[in-house]
Amino acid sequence: MVALIGFLMIIAIVALLLKGKMSPIVVLAVVPTIAALILGFSPVDIMGFIADGIKTTTSNGILFIFSVIYFGVLSDTGLFDVIVGWLVKRAGNNVIAVTVVTALIATIAHLDGTTAVTVLITIPAMYPVYKKMKIDPRILLCITGACMGVMNLLPWGGPTARAATVLQMDATELWHMLIPIQVVGLVMNIVLAVLLGMMAIKQGAGAGKGEVVAEDTKEKAETDSLRKSNAFLIFNFLLTVGVIALLSAGIGKSYVVFMLGLCVLLAVNYPDQKIQDKLVKKHAPAALAISATLFAAGAMVGVFDGTGMLEAMASAIMAIIPSAFGKFIHLIFGVLALPLGLCIGTDAYFYGIMPLVMQVGETYGVASLNTALTMIIGKNLALMVSPLVPATYLAIGLTGTELKDHMKFSIPPYFIVSCIMLFLGVVLGIITV
Repeated sequence: MVALIGFLMIIAIVALLLKGKMSPIVVLAVVPTIAALILGFSPVDIMGFIADGIKTTTSNGILFIFSVIYFGVLSDTGLFDVIVGWLVKRAGNNVIAVTVVTALIATIAHLDGTTAVTVLITIPAMYPVYKKMKIDPRILLCITGACMGVMNLLPWGGPTARAATVLQMDATELWHMLIPIQVVGLVMNIVLAVLLGMMAIKQGAGAGKGEVVAEDTKEKAETDSLRKSNAFLIFNFLLTVGVIALLSAGIGKSYVVFMLGLCVLLAVNYPDQKIQDKLVKKHAPAALAISATLFAAGAMVGVFDGTGMLEAMASAIMAIIPSAFGKFIHLIFGVLALPLGLCIGTDAYFYGIMPLVMQVGETYGVASLNTALTMIIGKNLALMVSPLVPATYLAIGLTGTELKDHMKFSIPPYFIVSCIMLFLGVVLGIITV
């Protein structure tokens, strides 16, 4: 009975999240509560489960609040625009240089972990160059998506924080384990950019072979009044390098580092209180929405653990899976992560599928952390090719590309990259077999 209710709960959560009819916050908090009530637990017991679950997400939720606002304000200062302009100028009329610069811009732009922002920074800046040099816009989409997927391994990127929530651990601690795989992914993205650039040359791409695209000033998101001088931008760049260095070294709590970094960023660039309040309010909605979803996910994890549903479902699955395959379940789902990521939303994947796979793996001696590491890699690379991600439609709309064409072009290299990253994760000892 417990296992049956658990499976029905996961099906309901995944179905509701896929349909998009309800907020993830409502789905992740209400559905598990109803399931627990059906199992006979009292409201007091359920509130206790939820409170225990939310405690595990507190640090990650605070991290999202300050990190999202920090990178939002950093973008307002104009630092990203300067970096993008310099890189585009350096690329010149060399096709391979253009594709490599695309990878660099998308990587830098996704430091904030926000898909829409990355798309709006990378594609409008590079699309005119691609049109001018007659480079297939699908290459632009493919490279941008690959870089977003790898950079999304950052602790404030979303998937890592979600996996950390399920594991009940700090997102930055989990990221430290993923750093070698992330470095491999970044190198592979540069290789992919070079290969796609070579392919574009064979297809006839080159300087002066395409058409000039007029700049659309209406797409400019920020006002010139917020832009800062070069002296401020140099300071902002050094401040950001310092923040990321502290996070990489594990010095201090990640949310404390971002909180202090945000305070310094605002105080130096915008000493006027009214402007500071305006910028915080500007970026707060996105930050709070993500954090609230994390807290709701914590409630779901608390109910999962408190009611014993995960254990019951794992036992039911164990009766079906041949024991010979049980110890490899994390690798199986690691390979299937990208296909699953295409058809299952991020919240449904991490809060619906991952906990169950982790519990089944535990019964076969596979540590939950090991399972989470394998399932994060491929799912991230499915980010901007998934029809369930709004940024996908924003990207294809900006380039005038059909979704089916983008998917056909990008899925094969994404799947290859994800499998190579998984393999190297095993070789490096990050993932154990």
